[in-house]
Order: sequence, then C-alpha cells, then structure tokens
Amino acid sequence: MKRLFGTDGIRGVANIYPMTTEIAMQVGRGIAFLVKDFKHGHRIVIGKDTRLSCYMLENALAAGICSMGVDVLLSGPLPTPGIAFITTSMRADAGVVISASHNPFQDNGIKIFSRTGYKLPDEQEADIEDLIFSQKMAALRPVADEVGKAYRIQDCRGRYIVFLKHTFPSHYTLDDFHVVLDCANGATYGVAPHVFEELGAKVTKIGVEPDGKNINDECGALYPQRMAEIVKKTGANIGIALDGDGDRLIVSDEKGNIVDGDHIMAICARDLMTKKKLKKKTLVATVMSNMGLEVAMKKMKGKLVRTQVGDRYVVEEMRKKKYSFGGEQSGHLIFLDHNTTGDGILAALQLLSIMIKRKKPLSELSTIMESFPQVLKNVRTSKRIDLDLIPAFHETVKTMEEKLGNDGRILVRLSGTEPVVRVMAEGKNFDTIDTMADELCHMIEKANG
Repeated sequence: MKRLFGTDGIRGVANIYPMTTEIAMQVGRGIAFLVKDFKHGHRIVIGKDTRLSCYMLENALAAGICSMGVDVLLSGPLPTPGIAFITTSMRADAGVVISASHNPFQDNGIKIFSRTGYKLPDEQEADIEDLIFSQKMAALRPVADEVGKAYRIQDCRGRYIVFLKHTFPSHYTLDDFHVVLDCANGATYGVAPHVFEELGAKVTKIGVEPDGKNINDECGALYPQRMAEIVKKTGANIGIALDGDGDRLIVSDEKGNIVDGDHIMAICARDLMTKKKLKKKTLVATVMSNMGLEVAMKKMKGKLVRTQVGDRYVVEEMRKKKYSFGGEQSGHLIFLDHNTTGDGILAALQLLSIMIKRKKPLSELSTIMESFPQVLKNVRTSKRIDLDLIPAFHETVKTMEEKLGNDGRILVRLSGTEPVVRVMAEGKNFDTIDTMADELCHMIEKANG
C-alpha cells in the first residue's frame, strides 16, 4: 500500500506531512538514486507553479538531488506539460513538478516525469517510497567533487512557447479571434498570453497576477464563470480557463456557455477521425466522462474506452494499446502526437484550429454531443472510509443501477488527492439521480460519524 503517492503524485497541505521539506528532500534523493542507473548523464529538471510554498519545496528537492550527485536544472514557474516537454527536449533523466494543480494555495504536491516525459508508473513511485522508508540511501551519499550542482534555465518559457506554436497549423492565424484567457494566477501566466497574442489573437487576460496565495482563487478551470461572463460582455469568440498548473482547461463558447472536457473531446475526436489520425477510431476517457460522449462516439462510428480516474491512467491505456487521443471531463486532454501529458494551452490551440477549419463558432461545434443529466457530490470525511463496511451500501448501489438500467449509472470512489468520497449519478431524469446521490451521501456521512 502506498504511503506517500496518490493518483497524481504526492499531495497535501504544505509544511504538514507528507508535504514537508524533509520528505521533499528524501523524494529528491530517491529520484536521483533511480536515475543514476542511466549511463548518459545525470540531470533532473525542477519546475513549479506560483504557490508561496514552492520556494521551500524547490530548495529541499534540489538539495536532495544534489546530495546524491545529480545536477538540477531549475525552470522556475512553468506549466506541468512544459516541464514534461523541457525534460525530453534537454534529454534530462527526470522532471519534477511542484504543484497541487487545482487545489487552493495552502496545498502543494510533487509530480514526477521520467526521461521520456511520461509520469512515473505506480511501480517506480513505490520504489521511491521504499528507498525513503528503508534508509537504503543513507550510506550512498557522494562526497567532495561528486555532489551535484544546480543551474537555472533562463529560456524555458521561450522554448515552450515555440513548441506550442508549432502544434498550431502554420497556415492559420488567430487574427480574427478575440480570446478571454484566465490563467488562474498559476503557472501559465507567463506563457499562455504570449502564445495566443503571437498567433494574432486579441487577448483579454485575467488571472495573470500571481501573489503566491491567489492561485485558483475563484478563477481558472475550476471557476470558469467569471471568464464566461467576460466573453458575453465583450463579444469574444471564446473563453479559455486554465488550471493552476496548466495541464487542463475548460472553455466558454461565444454565448457564455461553459463547454467541458467531454464536449471538447467529442469535437477533437471527430476532427481527428476525418484526418484519419484517431488511431483505431478510439477515444480514451475515464469512468467520470458522461454517457453522452459514448453515444457521440458511436454515431461517429468510433469507440470510447474508459479507465479509472486520473489522466496518468488515460495515458497508460493509450500507450499500452497505441491510441492517440484521450482525456478527462475535467479538461485534461492528451494529444500523444504532440505531448506526453495533458496540456491546456495545446488543447485550446487544437480546438481553435478546428473552429477555423470548419468556419463555425464553438456553440455550433459543441452540439456534437448531448450530455445526460449528471450529479456529482463530494462527502468530506475525517477518516478513510471503507465502503465495504457501510451496511447495505453496495446493495443500495446495485438496486439503483438496476432501476436506471442502460440509461444511467452510479459511481462512488475515494478521491486520490484529498479526504473526500465522490458520488456520481447519471441518468435521463435529474430528480431521480439527484435523490439517489443524496441517499448515498447520507449513508457515507453516517458512517463517517
């Protein structure tokens, strides 16, 4: 059983276990110990978002890596997919991102990419935990001139901006587009505005003044309402809301309607199919994606494959079965022909290119899919809940699923990033699924005491 890593790295309240400088230093040592098996050189990239606590964790990670004789390349604030790109571009041994993604500023996290730009699999995360808790590294520290050095990479943002622009068709421009861009006061604030402006768009910017404490604060992909209102007010063509570390997005059409990851996936999947670039005519999504996406893929004569929640599991399925496109309802979109992980800016560029190609507004393109009513409720718990021990819980779920039949489903899962049980109900009648979700939440709350 994992002791540090969850579904997306290590995460928690900064300066409280496990997100302490002591653990960060040990994680740095563990990563360095693993990469020293490679013969081509020893360098690890460290990037971060804009949280106040990133400074202390960055220094602790760098100290741990250097103490094992591996050099550190510091990028400063850069989106998570930017770190994946820089890691592979600079032929580094690994990339580390200090970020808690969409969580509030007091939280932080550590995510690790291998030298190939993909997130570490569960097995390697378990190896790092074993190194930390077994004290195997204690006697292996180098001395004298064998310790590592730390360097700051000055042009990371420029490299990443150029990479992103190259994913956009060279014969297209955004000269006729007005974009409302919300960077969530996070890692994209120094990158995303340049990308869209350099491609010709008029950009109305919000969430581009990070102060260490305002990341994701009523802004970004988690709170896209302000962005959507500005789209309506200004008559913009599209609104783009990124999350704190830039690996996902939620958009607004020109009428101010929110368009989630499922609809964006349907639009992009159809475009890829017309270009014969959707490998095996298959889209990979998680169990959280709406049933309407499955219906839309069938109409396109394509297929939807589901994985457990977490973009890393989407990527693992894509790599294993050689699929090319996948994502999550929350806005993680993975175009494996371009990058190794979810990338909000890159996904926005692909969507904009489709709007140009088809000469249609987003409101019209998004009709490709009709969402089933879906209810998602969170139950915050004071302890880890074992659903198997809640009397009659699974029987209740089974009865509800039988009632919904093929027109709905129930999904209950423990969050991998916070002490929350997530209850999702989906079906054709909102009142029915809302009542079902409330009943299950009540059972969980009662078990929590």
